[in-house]
Amino acid sequence: MKLQDVFTNQVLIAALIAWLLAQIIKLPIDYLRKRRWNWALLFSPGGMPSSHSALVTAATHMIGLSYGFDQPLFGLAVVVAIVVIYDATGIRRQAGLQATLINAMIRDLASGHPLKGEQLREVLGHTPLEALGGILLGLATAQIIWMLAR
Repeated sequence: MKLQDVFTNQVLIAALIAWLLAQIIKLPIDYLRKRRWNWALLFSPGGMPSSHSALVTAATHMIGLSYGFDQPLFGLAVVVAIVVIYDATGIRRQAGLQATLINAMIRDLASGHPLKGEQLREVLGHTPLEALGGILLGLATAQIIWMLAR
């Protein structure tokens, strides 16, 4: 394997571009909601669209386009994508909701007592809509890269 093979790997390129686009798109969407720029979103999980969903969907779709949707590799990619998207919308989402509740409890305690508690990260997972946004972004990114490469 040569280093140049990595730079011509359409599956990897599509996945990374979809992930990067999702991270960048989060900035203006968050700005429209909160009227302030949050540059930390470039490196944070959570938010619209889901970069996890975009990454695995772009890789999966590009595998299907490049090697065939009837191949075992595509089947494996679909299974991995399902696990990642389920985790992003299920387990990580619940952990984020628990962090919200715990942070509220700390604020309540702190209002009566001078407690200093570290805030837990609340935006860990994705809503189903955020995951869908990532899935659509991943599909579009892979499709465009595949068409441009032909």
